[in-house]
Amino acid sequence: MAGRILWDVDTQVDFMHPDGKLYVPGAEQTAPAMRRLVAAARSAGIVHVASADDHELTDPEISAEPDWRNTYPPHCLRGTRGAQKIPETEQADPLPLSHIPFPPGLVPGLVEGRREILLLKKNFNVFTNPNTDSLLAALDPEEIVVFGVATDVCDDAAIRGFLARGRPVRFVEDAARGLDDERTAASLAAWRDGGVGFSTADEVIASFG
Repeated sequence: MAGRILWDVDTQVDFMHPDGKLYVPGAEQTAPAMRRLVAAARSAGIVHVASADDHELTDPEISAEPDWRNTYPPHCLRGTRGAQKIPETEQADPLPLSHIPFPPGLVPGLVEGRREILLLKKNFNVFTNPNTDSLLAALDPEEIVVFGVATDVCDDAAIRGFLARGRPVRFVEDAARGLDDERTAASLAAWRDGGVGFSTADEVIASFG
């Protein structure tokens, strides 16, 4: 049982910076809150799981004519600056879990003693990484504290996945931004109905103490 874990959704340059390939409006304004969350988790020894898009141009999600629901313009291409995590949320020594599935029985041993874990993904839904469910089972958190971008896309897919698996979730409102206001409002309403808790970064950090 890992207690609470900090779940960092796609805080990558292409989403977070105004010159990024798939910039989430206002995302850079949340970077100070994100930095405080990551630093506080490090100080408290709390597990920091980060997801990150790891795209290639051949991925089904990537399209020159995106529908902005299932397909998006090229972004977070492997090896590019845009795929890098922003300095505020950078991990020092993460265990990377790529798209190659590990036998589930090996995952607990892999993550034992590791505080930073990086889940790479080809799709906005983190559960398309075949190791995500095994990781959750190994960590077995009491609560998942979620922040990152975008609220109405990758955050939404992750949180709906956690709720479907019976995992308690807390969302850090001032450390996230959405792409579409209407979709973001719908996501927040659905999460509230599902029992998600809502907090600020300062409230979460105070509870880490």
